[in-house]
Amino acid sequence: MTDVVLATRNGHKVTELRVILADVAGELDLTIVGLDAHPDAPDVVEDGVTFEQNALLKATSAVRATGLPAVADDSGLAVDVMGGSPGIFSARWSGGRGDLANTELLLAQLGDVRDEHRGAAFVCAAALVLPDGRSVVETRRYPGHVARGPRGDGGFGYDPVFVPSEQPVRGPSGRAVGGELTLAEFTAQEKNDASHRALAFRALVPHLKELLSP
Repeated sequence: MTDVVLATRNGHKVTELRVILADVAGELDLTIVGLDAHPDAPDVVEDGVTFEQNALLKATSAVRATGLPAVADDSGLAVDVMGGSPGIFSARWSGGRGDLANTELLLAQLGDVRDEHRGAAFVCAAALVLPDGRSVVETRRYPGHVARGPRGDGGFGYDPVFVPSEQPVRGPSGRAVGGELTLAEFTAQEKNDASHRALAFRALVPHLKELLSP
């Protein structure tokens, strides 16, 4: 069994990624561990100017600290009318005061923006870096719009104010729910089937199979 380090101490992400990559982990006999399993690994200064650069910075740092293959992501919310902001600054939008403060600031900034101009997308760049220096990055977008206020108890970050364009199909009729659930109102399975992080890391699966197969 081979350990693959997920370069984060965010327990939410570790849980999500273990589910998203469960099939390939089972096929290749991989164990996905977070940086909490390697407490001496240093925190990374995310000074890249793109999602891709930051994802590679984090994965490369994890490889250097552990000697193991590493995967990492950098993700954020890109709002159309704000020119793609918060973007790579999504987690620090309120100056490091946390998810709730980030969300409240974003909603305040969009307070006078009409519904038809609240388009946005979650963006995720997922990187794989190997100890021999080989690396690959996949980036995916998950379109939707920003709601007027938070709804839902699931997820984290901007999930309570992001309404995905594609809504989950529920019930015996097999019909979508109506187009207004926030990502925080999705079930964990629905989110893991469709989110930006799921799309990006599933795009990494062929690379994992190619580079980590025995």
